[in-house]
Amino acid sequence: MTGPADTRDVAPTIVALAGLAALAVAIGIGRFAFTPILPMMQADAGLSIRAGAWLASANYVGYLVGAILAIAVGIRPRTAIRGALITIGVATLGMGFLHDLGGWLVLRAVAGFASAWVLVFGSAWCLARLATLGRPLLPSAVFAGTGSGITAAGVFCLVFMHREATSAQAWIGLGVLSLAATAAIWPVFSAHDDAPRTRDRDRIVRGYQWNAEARLLAICYGAFGFGYIIPATFLPVLARRVVSDPAIFGWAWPVFGAAAALSTFAAALSRRFIGARRLWIAGHVIMAAGLVIPIVWAGITGIVLAALSVGGTFMVVTMVGMQEAQRVGGTEARRLMAAMTSAFAAGQIVGPLAAGYLVGPDGSFSAALLLAAFCLAASAYALAR
Repeated sequence: MTGPADTRDVAPTIVALAGLAALAVAIGIGRFAFTPILPMMQADAGLSIRAGAWLASANYVGYLVGAILAIAVGIRPRTAIRGALITIGVATLGMGFLHDLGGWLVLRAVAGFASAWVLVFGSAWCLARLATLGRPLLPSAVFAGTGSGITAAGVFCLVFMHREATSAQAWIGLGVLSLAATAAIWPVFSAHDDAPRTRDRDRIVRGYQWNAEARLLAICYGAFGFGYIIPATFLPVLARRVVSDPAIFGWAWPVFGAAAALSTFAAALSRRFIGARRLWIAGHVIMAAGLVIPIVWAGITGIVLAALSVGGTFMVVTMVGMQEAQRVGGTEARRLMAAMTSAFAAGQIVGPLAAGYLVGPDGSFSAALLLAAFCLAASAYALAR
């Protein structure tokens, strides 16, 4: 019986598609399935905005812990990716079988932890195999997985709302979908992928030098996490406040995801002309402007424009941020990626909680959106300098 194939024997297109599917499960479902299901949980489980904010933040706490541990652990990438994908599927299924806030908080935290591992280990695994090929659309396809997963989860929930299904049924359906996708890409991550020996790993952790540019990347990536997470958590809720018909407000999240998926390919072509750092800056500026739109232009049109602005930039920033980490971090890029992901997760934890307390008595998100826009604009200025 032969052993697993070496990763060099896996076609680059297959690597990119496996990365796409892994990020679709990890980010589209493990992290963001809660967003389109939140209005359903409000309707059939009586979940409040504040309780929803706590559930969102629990996911991001798990994400932060997972990102921090990814810096130092010596686990094989294939083991980390596979184990994390299974964990996401099981935790998503569990959301449909538990019916109390405490259990939900634990499951969302576990899913967040696993999502961070897929992003850090999966991104590094795929980029290391695709970066030198001179085919920029392949790394873009990997990061298009997030938008694809968000779109799939959004359409899935839209169908369930149309059929008047419960939020528990939606969680169970997405859990089954996650496990099916994991089974499909399981063989790709079976390649020989030994982790470094403990002594070498300890030397790497102690020897990593933080310079000013690395610190700047981490801080601005953290501001990005805070700035985008408020609309990324509450966009369907905002839409529902304007239009009660799920056949209309339910499209806000699929539009967000589709814009995210397509934007990575547009960014890959744009990098030839303006570079990764300027793309990062432009992403923050466009996103900040998009957050102001629902404030000055009330109605479903303003919500959709905000969805396009944020959805069309957040994966661009994620992609170019990870590519900048690879450039600045060199041989230790995974550790810088993990540190940036940790800062990102910290921003995500604070964002929903801040939004929960800044929501006005009339349910207005204007103050929260303005604060998020300010953080994005300030970090864009710091990157430009």
